[in-house]
Amino acid sequence: MKWKHLRRLGTGAVLALVLGASLACSDNNNDLSGPEPPEPPPDAGEAPTAGCADGVLEHGGLYRICFPATWNGNLVLYAHGYVAPQRELALPDEVVGGQSVSSMVTGLGYAYATTSYRANGLVAPEAVEDLVELVDTVEHRYRPDPARTVIVGFSEGGLVATLGVERRADRFHGALAGCGPIGDFRSQLDHIGDFRVVFDYFFPDLIPGNALDVPESVRERWDGFYVPAIVLALAAQPHAAQQLLRVTGAPTAGNDVRSVAETTIGLLWYNVFGTDDAEARLGGQPFDNTSRVYTGSADDTALNAGVERFTADPAALTGIERFSTSGNLSVPLVNLHTTGDPIVPFPQAGLYAEKVSQAGASALFRQVDVTRHGHCTFEEAELLSAFGSLWDQVNVRPVASVAMAATR
Repeated sequence: MKWKHLRRLGTGAVLALVLGASLACSDNNNDLSGPEPPEPPPDAGEAPTAGCADGVLEHGGLYRICFPATWNGNLVLYAHGYVAPQRELALPDEVVGGQSVSSMVTGLGYAYATTSYRANGLVAPEAVEDLVELVDTVEHRYRPDPARTVIVGFSEGGLVATLGVERRADRFHGALAGCGPIGDFRSQLDHIGDFRVVFDYFFPDLIPGNALDVPESVRERWDGFYVPAIVLALAAQPHAAQQLLRVTGAPTAGNDVRSVAETTIGLLWYNVFGTDDAEARLGGQPFDNTSRVYTGSADDTALNAGVERFTADPAALTGIERFSTSGNLSVPLVNLHTTGDPIVPFPQAGLYAEKVSQAGASALFRQVDVTRHGHCTFEEAELLSAFGSLWDQVNVRPVASVAMAATR
């Protein structure tokens, strides 16, 4: 897969109404036939009908809410992956097995909602807030409120889903995440930076600038000029290409030029289109390879002497914490990851499992390893199985447990 709202009166408000009514009766010569306290108002909103409705969230994110003809009362939020910050905001339109994610979800009887987020790029913490706004919108616009709400997200959306259930378990009952940098966000940024500097060593001057300085002209001519140039260079220098992959550990589907180019272009894309945005979001540049020892080339001494070195800004390392997971779960999380993921390395899943274990939350976490090459290359049956596993866990937990999680 390249896949304030009016509430029912609380207990305190009901007691106040009853007490007020009792006092009124006392002042009326104990006339027990006086007016009865009013009934709590029902949820505001309209009954859902089959189909989708679009709108704009409070902080500017676009949204879409869809209902099936027969709703089972539960809501699935879809958190999309990384979108280049240079693009305009748009609703995600992922397709799985020939059908859209929204039609797949509603076909199973669930309501579906998604958002563009308030901005593109590296916005996982803000995206969590946007998902909360999206739930608020559903609860304000329709009645009844969803009984249970889960997040499904892949790539950066997998990080959004994980941060969502860790930080806002008062609003979400569980999450299905996939192929996201949930184990160690700094190492994910280093993975991309390392690939660029090693690429520049083996293929010097092919891409103007460097790992931290990407000219706008490179982005403007990426597809039409630089992608073909990279493919030709990889084909012309297969020995250099293989060293690049050995040093960086980036997996490919095979040794043919097409497979090597797919991995290489995929990783370089994130450097070219995401570097400036990452620096802006983190308050500085986060990549640091000053003490990195690169191995796997035909001449590691020459490689380590010649590769370009960079020092991270302290502010950026502090900014990374906003994107870092804790492993502290109080609702279920199912995570999928392909073993041959070139973009978000498979060890990210193991690093997160260690965090969960240290937090004492292993009973709420399930890791699903998918033996396959590619980033988020899950098959429909695998997704549906993981989705079903999540709901098996969510449904055995009382709905009240989500509200209780906020007080822990």
